[in-house]
Amino acid sequence: MITIAVLTLSDKGSRGERADASGPAIADTLRGVGEMKHYDILPDEKDLIKEKLLEYSGKVDVILTTGGTGLSPRDVTPEATLEVIEREIPGIAEAMRMEGLKKTRRAMLSRAVAGVRGKTLIINLPGSPVAVKENLEIILDVIPHAVEKIKGSPEECAR
Repeated sequence: MITIAVLTLSDKGSRGERADASGPAIADTLRGVGEMKHYDILPDEKDLIKEKLLEYSGKVDVILTTGGTGLSPRDVTPEATLEVIEREIPGIAEAMRMEGLKKTRRAMLSRAVAGVRGKTLIINLPGSPVAVKENLEIILDVIPHAVEKIKGSPEECAR
């Protein structure tokens, strides 16, 4: 079973002014695929996000962030992620945006990124619970294979 950390990025959520619905939506969607080992809510502060991504890297197979991928001046999740990852996996974010465009033109405004640090896969998801579920549905079947490859599985990728 894949181990997962969920990191919700929300100024209001971190202050207790808004209940987090996106983090639980991730946990619900991944039930049966992975086990959530860590869950935190942080403010939209790049250094705090980087620190938590670094802390979880190597301790879990996958870190899923939710929030902070838009155009607001406080949306810094992609920048923090890019400073932490060693290799980017652009296809994951591209697939989420491409499928998202089928539902809303606003999907093109997402700045989400995905990549690898050490043996940990890191993926940025939107902040909306509905968008979290929609985006995870697009990539869910790829995550276990990605984790296997990141861990060094010699299994062939061809079908």
